Amino acid sequence: MTKRYMIMKKLMNNKWFSGALILLLGIIAGLLIGSRSGDEPGHEEHLHDHEHETHAVEEWTCSMHPQIRQDEPGDCPICGMELIPVSTDRGREDHDPMVLRMSPEAIAMASVQTSRVEKSEAEKVLGLTGKVRYNEQSVSNVTSSFPGRVEELYVNFTGQQVKKGEPLARLYSPELVTAQKELLEAAGMKESYPGLYASAREKLRQWRLSEGQVDEIEKSGSVKSHFDVLASNDGTVTGRMVANGDYVGTGTVLFEIADLRTVWVMVDAYENDLAWIGTGDRVEFSLPAIPGEEFNGRVGFIDPFIDDGLRTARVRAEVSNPGLKLKPGMFVNARITSRIGGGEQSLLIPRTALLWTGKRSVVYVKVPGSEEPAFEMREVVIGPRMGEKYLVESGLDEGEEIVTNGVFAIDAAAQLTGNYSMMSRPPVKTYEVPEQFRSQLTDVVEEYFYVKDALVDSDPATAASATGDLVSALGRTDMSLLEDEPHHRWMEILDGLRSASKMILDADDLEEQRIHFEMLSDNMTEAVEYFGVLIDRVYRMYCPMAFENKGAYWLSNEEEVLNPYFGEAMLRCGEITQTYRRGSRVFEMEEEAPAPPQEHIH
Repeated sequence: MTKRYMIMKKLMNNKWFSGALILLLGIIAGLLIGSRSGDEPGHEEHLHDHEHETHAVEEWTCSMHPQIRQDEPGDCPICGMELIPVSTDRGREDHDPMVLRMSPEAIAMASVQTSRVEKSEAEKVLGLTGKVRYNEQSVSNVTSSFPGRVEELYVNFTGQQVKKGEPLARLYSPELVTAQKELLEAAGMKESYPGLYASAREKLRQWRLSEGQVDEIEKSGSVKSHFDVLASNDGTVTGRMVANGDYVGTGTVLFEIADLRTVWVMVDAYENDLAWIGTGDRVEFSLPAIPGEEFNGRVGFIDPFIDDGLRTARVRAEVSNPGLKLKPGMFVNARITSRIGGGEQSLLIPRTALLWTGKRSVVYVKVPGSEEPAFEMREVVIGPRMGEKYLVESGLDEGEEIVTNGVFAIDAAAQLTGNYSMMSRPPVKTYEVPEQFRSQLTDVVEEYFYVKDALVDSDPATAASATGDLVSALGRTDMSLLEDEPHHRWMEILDGLRSASKMILDADDLEEQRIHFEMLSDNMTEAVEYFGVLIDRVYRMYCPMAFENKGAYWLSNEEEVLNPYFGEAMLRCGEITQTYRRGSRVFEMEEEAPAPPQEHIH
C-alpha cells in the first residue's frame, strides 16, 4: 500500500500529469452539463425552431432558366438575370399541387402584379390597308353591233367623261350597207312579200339599230354608209380598245366605261381578324393622297377564300364618291370597329396574364382569404384577341384577381417546387364529347338538383317523384353518340346512377333515401367531371358530419350551402370543395388533395 501511495504522490507532483488530468476532468464536466441541458424544458422546442428555420430558407432561381437553383441570391450563370427567391410548399398538409404559395419577398423580386377580372364591351378596332377599286357592278363595255371599219373616234383617250347616248366612234360597214339595200327593195314589195319585208327589218334590228333608225332609212329611201356607236351609260372611259382604221367584228369591245360616282374600297384582312368582321360593319378610312379628310362606308362583301401566299381575304366596302375625289388605285388606311355579343359586356383579361397554349390557356388566380400569398393555376378558354386583351369564354369569374405581370416567374417557381405548371399539367379527366350528349346529360343533372332540393326540404314523396324524372332523363341519353373509352365510362356511370336511383325509389323512409343519395351524388359527380355540362356553375359540396362524421359529398347549382343529408336539422353544415365551370375541363390529380374550402358553415 505504501508503495502505491508513493507512486501516486510522485505522479501528482508531476506538472504535466496534473495538467492533463485537469483538462480531462473539464471535458467530462462539459459533456455532463450539455447532456443535462438537453433535458431542460424548452430545449427540444429550440431545436425544432432551428429546424423550422432551416426549412424556411428560400431557394433562389432564374425566371428564364428554372433549372438553376441556389441557396443564396445572385445572378443566373446562363443569362445573367437576377435570381428570384422561391419558397417551397413541400411538407404542408394542405398542399394543393395546383396552388403555389410565395413569400412577400419572392413576389417583390418577381415583380408580380395582379388585377381584377372585369367585364366590358367586347370591341375591337382593326387597322387594315388596301386600295380604291372600280365598282365592278357599274362597269360596262361598249361593243360593235355589226362588223365594220373604224372611220372616226370621238373618244380617243381614257379618262374622258361621257354621257349616255353620246357618240363614241363612227363605223363604216359594207354588210350594213347591203342590209339597208335589202330593206329598201323589200319595202317596195311589202304588200306582195310581207315576210321578206319583215325579215329585212329584223336583220337591221339584230345589229342594234333602233326602230326609229330603221324607219328613217325606209322613209328617206337612201342608204347610210356610216353609223355611230353610242355610250350605253354615263361614266368615265377607262379603256379604249380600238384605233382609227381598225376593222372590228360583231361583238368586238370598243370601249370600257365605269361609273365612278360609287367606288369599292378593297382592304386585306388576315384570317385571324375575319371573326371580327361582318357584312354591314362600318368602315372608316383615310387616304395619304387626301390628307385631313375622312371617308366611310359599310362592309358589303367578304371573299369566301384565303390567299394562300398572303393568308388574307379581301373585304369590300361600297363608298359614295361625290366630286370623284376617290380615284381607283389610291391607297387607303381603313379601320373597322366590330363588337361581339351584340353589345353585351364580356370578360376581358390582359394578354400578359396568359401563358399561351392555344385556345385553352393558363392563368394564375390569386387565392382569396389565404394567410400567405397563394396563386392557383387555372385553365381558361379564350376567344378572339382585341388589341392587348383577350376575350374569356370560360374559366374565370368577374371580380377574381389574376396575375398580369410576373406570370412566367410564378409558373417557373411552381415547376421548381413540384407543383403543376403550364409545362407539367396533370392529365385531363374531361372527355371531348358531342355537344348533343352534354345537353342530354345537363337534363339529367337538372333533375338531380330537384332530388337534392326535396331532401333539403325533408320531403320523401317529392324526392321519389324527382328521382323518377331523373330516371326518365337517363333513358333519353343517347350513348351511341360516344365511342371507345367515353362510351365504356358512361356505361359504368350509368349503371351506378340507375342503381342508386332504384334504391331511392324503393326506400321506405327519408333517412334511407339520404343514404342512397350519397351514391347517386358520387356517380353524378363522375358524370360531370368526365363529360361536362352546359351549366355555368356546378358546386361540389362536402359535409364532414354526415353519417356519423364519416362525411359525404353532393352537387348543387347554388353557391349557398343547403345540406340534403340533414335538412333543417343542420341546414348550413357544409363547404364548397370544388367549382365546375362551363367549358372548363377537370384534371386527374395523381394525389388528389381537397381544394381549399370557399365556405364552411355549421
